[in-house]
Amino acid sequence: MQKLTNKEEEIMHILWKLEKAFVKDVLSEIQTDQPHYNTLSTIIRNLEDKGYVAHNAYGKTHQYYPIISKEDYKKRYMTKAIESYFNCSYKNVVSFFAKEEKISVDELKEIIALIEKTK
Repeated sequence: MQKLTNKEEEIMHILWKLEKAFVKDVLSEIQTDQPHYNTLSTIIRNLEDKGYVAHNAYGKTHQYYPIISKEDYKKRYMTKAIESYFNCSYKNVVSFFAKEEKISVDELKEIIALIEKTK
């Protein structure tokens, strides 16, 4: 599965939210840096070429929908990030966020409790 650009990922989040949408529907959801209609249409067709999106045709217009779930994408993305940046270590991930002060002691305790509960 090909990696998504930032803009493609933004469009996928919109499609996951809407579930099915025409290009104009996606365009109306973009809050900042709204691309031209034709540019957005090209981005969505690229997502289709990459295997993330499919469409239903209604005459000359297409209604697009995701064929990769947000959950599946998240799993693949996180696995790749952990492999690439944290040497396949979840401990390194948690340590990174602790050092960057992105996670509190209370949140770490919650994580430990979740782990202990699933055992």
